[in-house]
Amino acid sequence: MAQFEEVSRKSQLHPKPVGLDLQYGTAGFRTKADLLDHVMFRMGLLATLRSRNTQATIGVMVTASHNPEADNGVKLIDPMGEMVAAAWEVYATQLANAEQDDLLTVLKDIVQKESIDLTQDAHVFVGKDTRNANTQCVSRSSSGRLSEAVLDGVTSLKGHSKDYGLVTTPQLHYMVCCYNTRGGYGEASLEGYYRKLSQAFVRMMKHVANRTDDQKRLLVDGANGIGALKLREMEPHLQGTLRVCLRCDGTAGRLNHQCGADFVKVQQNSPEGIDMAAGERCCSFDGDGDRIVYYYRDAQGLFHLLDGDKIATLISTFLKELLTQVLFSKEAEQKIQQLCEDSDGERQSAAVLLKNSVDLINQVSDRRVIETTDAERRTESADALAHEVSLAVYRLAGGVGGEPKPL
Repeated sequence: MAQFEEVSRKSQLHPKPVGLDLQYGTAGFRTKADLLDHVMFRMGLLATLRSRNTQATIGVMVTASHNPEADNGVKLIDPMGEMVAAAWEVYATQLANAEQDDLLTVLKDIVQKESIDLTQDAHVFVGKDTRNANTQCVSRSSSGRLSEAVLDGVTSLKGHSKDYGLVTTPQLHYMVCCYNTRGGYGEASLEGYYRKLSQAFVRMMKHVANRTDDQKRLLVDGANGIGALKLREMEPHLQGTLRVCLRCDGTAGRLNHQCGADFVKVQQNSPEGIDMAAGERCCSFDGDGDRIVYYYRDAQGLFHLLDGDKIATLISTFLKELLTQVLFSKEAEQKIQQLCEDSDGERQSAAVLLKNSVDLINQVSDRRVIETTDAERRTESADALAHEVSLAVYRLAGGVGGEPKPL
């Protein structure tokens, strides 16, 4: 096939080091940046095949997250902004580890197993962090150079690509989801991203009474990475509802060195060079802006970390307070009850879950009425339900894989 001839020709420009084996996991691939050129080229190939397989746009993010600056990595993003399917993680590992002479064989095997039509259009979005970048020449940075290898892989299989340049990992996930929902989730642009999140935050803060200036102030450790750069761009959209004091903003210091979310969590201490007043609210991003931890010092100078579990608890508490203002209409309750009686399997479990939550919410009086939508009739599972309604909070009784229970 002519397309594979082009892959064969371009793959010579991105040779694999003999004997190098890597494993694709939940964090994608990560290792020393100078060992990843062939991996990036091949992930461009794989993203193009995945796009044809799903008939949707796929994302490729070049980043090593909280790893040291000398490292780099890559993550693939599926159509709704989620991690790539588990079966394709296996393909990623096989493709990355194939020796040069076996590359086409592995590629053709994936095409055959997934019954991929190579004549289908393919679209891939590519983003990168600031790893080893400087303002004079981002293209010579580790992330810049490696993202070019990804784009090379996409064009080798005649795919279409859009290079978003410097973005956080969540921003690229957002772009992919927006594009594949044809704008239903939002506008696939940085401005669209900033507006969507900022407007939601501003509206939410209107429900918080008597905020003091101290409560509006937040000291932010940007890990000397992309998160700092993008927070600066987003700040004007917050309309003064948050006063950001940015530290480790990339103007000095190395990425993730003595700073960032992972450093704070492991060391149980504030980033180097940051002085925290007692009770001052502080947070740290990681290198690609997809992880955050909050922390403070008490009056005795003791350090307190608010990790994901504690942050989720605070958010749930806030949402619970808001839910005391909500009442489901009788029509909604009747439709949910009917669904409980007329359904079976996962659909019934989802309906029962919703009914239990509504019963819990309606135990408190003096709340405004909201009307139901047809979400209940279209829900196939508890997980789908969470995507159908404006707000859904549930827990897994036995951890991942357990039966969802209302809070």
